[in-house]
Amino acid sequence: MATKTRAKAKRKKTTITKAARRRKTVRKTKTTRKEAAKKAPPRLAERTKAKPTAKVAVKPRPVSQRTQPETVKPPSSPPQPTAEEQRIGAVTHYYSHLSVVAMQLEPGTTLRVGDIIHIRGHTTDFTQKVESLEVNHTPVTEVGPNDDFGLKVIEHAREHDIVCKVRS
Repeated sequence: MATKTRAKAKRKKTTITKAARRRKTVRKTKTTRKEAAKKAPPRLAERTKAKPTAKVAVKPRPVSQRTQPETVKPPSSPPQPTAEEQRIGAVTHYYSHLSVVAMQLEPGTTLRVGDIIHIRGHTTDFTQKVESLEVNHTPVTEVGPNDDFGLKVIEHAREHDIVCKVRS
């Protein structure tokens, strides 16, 4: 007898795209069932109307004890330079990652390395010595009103802060 060998057909492997997840089942014991049965659902608080308050008779005060109406303050004006300071410009931009301000000088003013400046604004108020001036990333010793320049500062400054030169 001749025996035929059968070739087994190979199964194709299927690729699993998502990992099979097994859910953990929590078995409730008798104690947890009892505890769940004991807990009542939370109740919403009832809304109650405000009760009317009793009116109290107010005696008129003498004129000397009456309060005066509060005076309304006018909107705050920008800080003004003092007698020993000269306004030279305003901050146009602040680069926080570099601690550098870009500023614009007023006509007829100059700024040099070594000058002492005072920067004031809504939340800014500090004085420092000018140690670094740059025009187009090039260090310079003096800048004029037509130059776009950067100035290294020691504290945070904001746009529209006033820059004054302290007279010495």
